[in-house]
Amino acid sequence: MTGFPGRNTAHDFVLLVRDTDVVAEALRQALAGASPEERPGLERAAALVESTAAATGTQVRARWARSRLAAVGFTGAVDSVAAVKALRQAEPKLSLLAAVQLQRDAVAHPE
Repeated sequence: MTGFPGRNTAHDFVLLVRDTDVVAEALRQALAGASPEERPGLERAAALVESTAAATGTQVRARWARSRLAAVGFTGAVDSVAAVKALRQAEPKLSLLAAVQLQRDAVAHPE
């Protein structure tokens, strides 16, 4: 039998969770009470968070896919079948469909 919730170990989707707004607000609060010595570092951190927050969901997934490929030592072409295989080795619960979509995102948004 198939179709029981929680029994299928492959995932056909990738859930994107972003909390950059929370981090940005924490940095704004820290900047409000920062000493002159702390201010340059906090301003740089705030600028980094803002630039990261501006990335689209596809760009975030592409970055994640490339990081997972790097984690398993993949150095081949991102648009290859081997890249899909490496993604699924890096994240065994990814379905073929999800791995292909992540690969497409990585190809569409090279670093």
